[in-house]
Amino acid sequence: MTIRNHVIFWTFSFTIFIALIYIFKSVLLPFVLGATIAYLLNPLVHKFKRNRISRGTAALIIAATFFIILAALIAVLAPLLYKQALELSSDIPRYFNSLMAYIDPYSQQILKLLGQDTDANLKDIITDQSSNATGIAKKILLGLAVGGQAIFSAVSVIIISPIVAYFVMKEWVHITAWIEDLLPKDHKQTILRLLGKIDTKLSGFVRGQISVAAILGVAYAIALSLAGLNYGFLIGLGAGLVSIIPMVGSTLGLLVSITVAWFQSGDIAYVGIIGAIFLIGQLIEGNILSPKIVGESVGMHPLWVFFALMAGGSLFGILGMLIAVPVAASAGVLISFAIEEYKESPYYKASTKTQKIKAPDKEKPKAKAKTA
Repeated sequence: MTIRNHVIFWTFSFTIFIALIYIFKSVLLPFVLGATIAYLLNPLVHKFKRNRISRGTAALIIAATFFIILAALIAVLAPLLYKQALELSSDIPRYFNSLMAYIDPYSQQILKLLGQDTDANLKDIITDQSSNATGIAKKILLGLAVGGQAIFSAVSVIIISPIVAYFVMKEWVHITAWIEDLLPKDHKQTILRLLGKIDTKLSGFVRGQISVAAILGVAYAIALSLAGLNYGFLIGLGAGLVSIIPMVGSTLGLLVSITVAWFQSGDIAYVGIIGAIFLIGQLIEGNILSPKIVGESVGMHPLWVFFALMAGGSLFGILGMLIAVPVAASAGVLISFAIEEYKESPYYKASTKTQKIKAPDKEKPKAKAKTA
């Protein structure tokens, strides 16, 4: 096949893939979620098989254990998180009024820096801007909610995802063999090599980064609660959850925590203690957790992951955010492969037939005119 035919074939295949996701996006969420969980837990199935346990039995034991633990955690943590979320939402107006009272003496200088009329009211301006931001946030959340309507309700997701996870783990070998059999024969080894690189990135990010995020979330939640911070458990778990994007979760958690700590106590020493919790968490993550769990082979830049999650969420809601990371990992590997191929092509290298162009001789000085 020529390069042109390759481009046409893979472009057509990618277009069909996106079209199928768009058409079936309302029913794909439990299947994608179940497949993601199966991919996450599949290494455990291999370990069970080494102990001469059948793949179906191992998949059943692992899936049942995982979802029982998950349900237990939700049952224990949901009431506390719900209570703290209500308290935080009710206290936000009080925090806002306290902030306005604090910056009111400096309002005229702030208005000049913002390029606003000095006769305007800073509180009204911030209120208007926050209203606009709230409206945008509501639209985003509404889009995520609409995209997350998998099969009529969340109950169907809870029921179907464990079933999908079990069958994908059980039939993993057959699924991968079927996919491998469909690969073009002439390029099979190249495609398998690329799939291996994609799997390395995904396994490192999905299994590694999720593990790091879970550890950080629990650690932050416990530390902030012991420090006496209001809504500490909620903020800590939220920071851990968002830490699936490296640095982003800890940064947001730090900003929210020190803000709450300041309004809660007004003591700079207490604010420093809360900030130190996140500083220690970042040191532990960067020097112990990420090198040991994630490793250096992931190679997915935080900005690339953040863009992929935002783009996937805006296009397909929660479903798009689930498939964003695999798509980002695949795109990274394919782009690197394309660059390697380009550097090995005649478009990048100088052709051997091309003759070196000689540098022009320096212009000889003109002979002086003979004088009579």
